[in-house]
Amino acid sequence: MMRYRVKKKMTPYLFILPYLFFFAVFMLYPFFYSLFISFARYKGGKFSFVGLANFQFLLSDDTFLKSIINTMEILIITIPIMTSLAVFLAVLMNHQRLKLKGMFRMFTFMPILIDAVSYSIIFGLFFSNDGGGLVNSLLGVFGVEPLKWMNAPWLAKSVIVIASTWRWTGYNVVMILGGLQNVSADLYEAAAVDGAGKFRQFLSVTLPGIKPVLTFSIVNSITGFLQLFTEPNLITHSGPSNETLTVVQYLYNAGFKQFNFGVSSAGAYVLAVMIGIFTFIQFKATGEEKG
Repeated sequence: MMRYRVKKKMTPYLFILPYLFFFAVFMLYPFFYSLFISFARYKGGKFSFVGLANFQFLLSDDTFLKSIINTMEILIITIPIMTSLAVFLAVLMNHQRLKLKGMFRMFTFMPILIDAVSYSIIFGLFFSNDGGGLVNSLLGVFGVEPLKWMNAPWLAKSVIVIASTWRWTGYNVVMILGGLQNVSADLYEAAAVDGAGKFRQFLSVTLPGIKPVLTFSIVNSITGFLQLFTEPNLITHSGPSNETLTVVQYLYNAGFKQFNFGVSSAGAYVLAVMIGIFTFIQFKATGEEKG
C-alpha cells in the first residue's frame, strides 16, 4: 500500500521530468554559465575572474554607448510609425463592408513568413547606392539623382526603419485585429446614439477596447527592436562609421569576432536590464501591471 502511494505521488513528476531536463540543459545552464562569463576574461583557453571589469569597460566604451543610441533612435522612430500603421490597417480590415477580408489578412501577414536573412538581402539590393538599385531606378524616372543610401547615416537608418516596418507591421495588425473583434458592437451603437462621430468612437471605444492588445504589441515591439541584429548587419553592415551599429551587433562582434566573451556576456545582461526597465515603464504608464 505504501509503495502504491509513493508511486502515485511520483507519477506526475515523472511526466514533467523530460521538460525539466531540457529546461535545465538549455535554459538554466546557459543562464548561469553566461552569468559566470560576464565576470570573467577569456585568455589562453581559460577563464579568469575579473569582477566588474567587463561592465566597467562597457560603460566607458564609446562604441557600446553609440550602439545603444543607434538602437534607441531606430526604436523611437519605427515603433510609432509601425503601430499607427498597424492600428489603421486593423481598423480598415475590421470594417463590415470590406470584402475579401481573408485575402487582405493573408497579404498583410505574409512579410513575417519570409525569413529575416532573405528579406534583408533583398532590401539591401533595393536600396543599393548605385543606379542599379530598384529605389534609385524609380527615383531616376522622376529625374532625381541616385542617393547614396549606405553612405549617409540618416539614409542608412531610414532603410532599416522602412525594412523593419514592412516586415513587422502585419504581425501587429493580426494581434490588434484580434483585439478589435472582441470589442462589442453594442458600444459603438451606444456611442452613435449619444451623437459620437466615427473619430470620437475611435478615441472613446476602439482605443480603450484594444488597450491590452495594443500594450502587448508595443512592449513586444520594444523588446524586439532592442534585440535588432539581422537588418543592420546585412543591409547596412553597421555603417557608415558604426552609425547603424546596434547593441546586439556590438555583442556579436565582441564575442565572435574579437573573442571577448566576458564583455559580450556582460553586455547581454545590460541589454536584459534595459528590456526590463522599458517593459516596467510601459506597464506603469498604461496601468497594466494591475492585470
